[in-house]
Amino acid sequence: MTKRFTNNSTNYIINCFLLLAVVLSIQSCDKKKQIHSKSTENTTPIYKLVKKAESLQKSFQDDSAIFYFNKALVLCEPKKDYANQYAYILSKVSGILQRTGDYYASESALVKALPYLKYTSRPRFSQIIYTNLANNYYSIYDYDNALLYHEKALKIAISQFRKAQIKCDIGSIYLSQEKYAEAIKILEPLARKKTEDKTDAFNTELQHSYVLYYLGLCYLRVENHKKQALDALNESMEIVLKSKNDFELIGNCHALYLYYKKYENPKLKKYYAMKGYIAACKSNSVVYQINALSQVIEAEDGKDLRKYVERYIKLKDSTIISRKMAKNQFATIIYDSKKDKKENLQLKTNKIENELQLEKEKNRNFISFVIIGFTLISTLILVYFLTLKGKKEKNTATYKSERRISLKLNAELSTHVHQILKFAENNNLEEDKNKEIFLSNLDQIYLKTRNISRENNSIATNEKYASSLKEMISDFKTQNLNLLVNGLDTVKWNKINKIKKIIIYRGLQEFFQNMKKYNDATLVVLSFKIIDKNIVIIYSDNSTKTQNSRIILKNDLQNVENRIKTTNGTINFDNYTENGFKISFTFPL
Repeated sequence: MTKRFTNNSTNYIINCFLLLAVVLSIQSCDKKKQIHSKSTENTTPIYKLVKKAESLQKSFQDDSAIFYFNKALVLCEPKKDYANQYAYILSKVSGILQRTGDYYASESALVKALPYLKYTSRPRFSQIIYTNLANNYYSIYDYDNALLYHEKALKIAISQFRKAQIKCDIGSIYLSQEKYAEAIKILEPLARKKTEDKTDAFNTELQHSYVLYYLGLCYLRVENHKKQALDALNESMEIVLKSKNDFELIGNCHALYLYYKKYENPKLKKYYAMKGYIAACKSNSVVYQINALSQVIEAEDGKDLRKYVERYIKLKDSTIISRKMAKNQFATIIYDSKKDKKENLQLKTNKIENELQLEKEKNRNFISFVIIGFTLISTLILVYFLTLKGKKEKNTATYKSERRISLKLNAELSTHVHQILKFAENNNLEEDKNKEIFLSNLDQIYLKTRNISRENNSIATNEKYASSLKEMISDFKTQNLNLLVNGLDTVKWNKINKIKKIIIYRGLQEFFQNMKKYNDATLVVLSFKIIDKNIVIIYSDNSTKTQNSRIILKNDLQNVENRIKTTNGTINFDNYTENGFKISFTFPL
């Protein structure tokens, strides 16, 4: 309460003046009571907005749901007084982003809620936030952090049903870590006796199906459990079929596909692959459609193979575009909500100030209007010319960028696409060998297209810079190349200016692209160090290429060298030796 009063003292005093002009008796009102009124006055509007958002979410109108959730978030001020609503809304937003595959944005939403969990009146909200964080980490294969947050949620959970849910999730992580004995130890007691949800009987059945699903997959991975695996998976499937929930059906079909793949039953393997794909289409989940299509392509041996391959490529491309648009739209919604609030507060303040000004400075009105008019006209003229100039520069830059990307696409993909189409015409794709070659070539085209897209993406220079740099470097890792990165997290990137960050990012990106052309290394080590107020980046590998290759590489890296020199940095080439190749970059802090 005290902090609320301090942050809004100016507005409070102005409001008091207005109230005095209407009713003199309000002077005797208790201030704490007024503050308490303000802290709860938004409860009803927040409730209505959340209900509207939840309704849209149920009908899979995710963009509109996020819009209304964020309108409700704006009303949660101060956040301490609305901690329950604030945590709940962020958990719902994170759930939508998680379902669409945008795990980093989902994590960002959840992290905002963490400082306010201690102000919530219900432990349930903390448990939801921790569980969602765990699910995010699980989705990006960070199993250690996933287990950490599930353990936090387990300590907070009160009901036995919630605890059973969390234990089931922990079992699924052990399954992913191939710790089958630990997973079975947790899941078997849950499978023997259903844990009842006292608020919803159907949830009891659905949760039991999850336990059987994960237990069946564990049995499938260990020897001498063929019958136990099939019994568990079939029982789980029966429960899900009764629920008529297509989204839940996807996982069960996937599990039975894996079962019949392992025990070599092509007919049933194909049946469950197709059933899973149909369920994914009905649930409007593009990510699961792509996964299910890959299983259908693997199981398909008939004339429909080409149709599924074309559908797979189309969905892959559309996923990249839609995620980028969703991310931009999510950021725009947050910005617009904050902007609306700021503008509304500014309008209220201006109105009060104008009324007071009329009483005190009647003789200065004419001069004020002249100054305001002159300033407004000058501003409009300035804005007009700056906008005109900006549009011209933007159009020129856009044309150059589009032309460069077009030339690169033509140079790197046209020949490859022509070759794969020719291969498809001249070979029987029903043969396993040809099918594998064809899919491999499609993946190569997809990877090249994604790399070109990444080369032209904007670079995050905020707190996400380190994770973005890691992600870019890891993209160059292949089955034949083991890439180790040391010391990247020891650098305090927030103290380095944006220009140097961009040069380091683009320089390393271009360097790795050139190394792929001339390098046959199987092991690469990239080290980041701080030495004498300089960032030193050292690259070393076990390449067996000749000195001549080094000269060619040095010529191709001229652009990288020029970038580094603009920051007074240096690049040093070492000779190829029996132990490989080494190069270092130095940037002053």
